[in-house]
Amino acid sequence: MLKNLLAWIGKGIAAAISLVLLYQLWIFAHVLWWIDHNPASTAFMEAGLARQQERNPDAELRHKWMPYARISIHLKRAIVAAEDARFLEHEGFDVEGIQKAVRKNLKKGRLVAGGSTITQQLAKNLFLSGERSFIRKGQEAVITLMIEATWSKRRILEVYLNVIEWGNGIYGAEAAARRYYRTSATNLDRDQAARMAAMVPNPRWYEHNRNSRTYQRRVALIKRYMAYAQVPR
Repeated sequence: MLKNLLAWIGKGIAAAISLVLLYQLWIFAHVLWWIDHNPASTAFMEAGLARQQERNPDAELRHKWMPYARISIHLKRAIVAAEDARFLEHEGFDVEGIQKAVRKNLKKGRLVAGGSTITQQLAKNLFLSGERSFIRKGQEAVITLMIEATWSKRRILEVYLNVIEWGNGIYGAEAAARRYYRTSATNLDRDQAARMAAMVPNPRWYEHNRNSRTYQRRVALIKRYMAYAQVPR
């Protein structure tokens, strides 16, 4: 009886491992495909659309792809300055940034900083949910390694700029530039770029609270460091 039970447990574990491996292969296949094909949607977009359609069944997302070469250099620098100053130096994880985040969280006694790089944020946006758990963070790390191993930094930043959320139902730099400044992402100036970059940590809140002191301080800080931000050519 015990032998049969152990055999079934062993088969269950083997089946679970097989499913996990198949899921990783499914993700990796998408990562490889997106090296030179643009993702039409992401996990975050799908979740955002579902959220919008709960209130309005006819709701649609605003999203239009903009090639990297046509996105304002000001926005590229603002995003790197705001989200990942060592973007060109690390291989997916900013150890120093993570250490700072841990110290900040310990000081506050709660989770107030994440230390995630642009690649980690992209991994989460493409495949995962917004929930916080050790399992999700582990999967995020695996996807981050996949992306860093196969994509150029230019491609990582291009996809990131085109898929991140910039307000309710607004995804990507082009849709955001049209929404907030009635212009193309190509034409964003330094001030507009800094203001858009400042929204990234909490876009749905900042969409309607851009006069807040927190937002204004963040914009000023981004402007100060934009000139030093190194971005892919």
